[in-house]
Amino acid sequence: MYEIGDCIVKPGSGVCVVKDILHLNMSGVDRNRLYYLLVPIEDAKEVIYMPTDTLSSNTRKVMTVDEAWQLIDKIPEVEETWIENDKFREQKYKEAIKSGKPEELVSIIKVIYLRKKKRAQQGKKSTAVDDRYFLLAENYLYAELGYVFCKEKKEVQQLIADSINSKKS
Repeated sequence: MYEIGDCIVKPGSGVCVVKDILHLNMSGVDRNRLYYLLVPIEDAKEVIYMPTDTLSSNTRKVMTVDEAWQLIDKIPEVEETWIENDKFREQKYKEAIKSGKPEELVSIIKVIYLRKKKRAQQGKKSTAVDDRYFLLAENYLYAELGYVFCKEKKEVQQLIADSINSKKS
């Protein structure tokens, strides 16, 4: 169970702060059931009510600074699963986004980056599906890392690039 003030990752919403734990007083809602009142850090005007008793297995606490550095350190080793079939590949992208797991987000970012590069070499544009999921995965990953490191998303992107490049040398 989360506590007021905890920061959690809710797939589809990103990093959220638990602002309250309450009973909802709305018609059609079980008034005896407890809910988390979540506010996404990316959109403080949005409010999400999530039942405390049916937490998604994908909802988790935001990673620690140590966990974030461990993730960044293992980015070069994260496997990119290449899938030729467009429908299966998009399904894999959806599953990774829905999972909210940082390693899976890294994996699809890497796959899509390689696909974009390959298509560019062939004189082709990136696909709309690749572009959409690339942006989603980057946004969720960089938002969480940005929160952890107290940095903007662009700074996180540079931090990752610098970390990977320093390990190559």
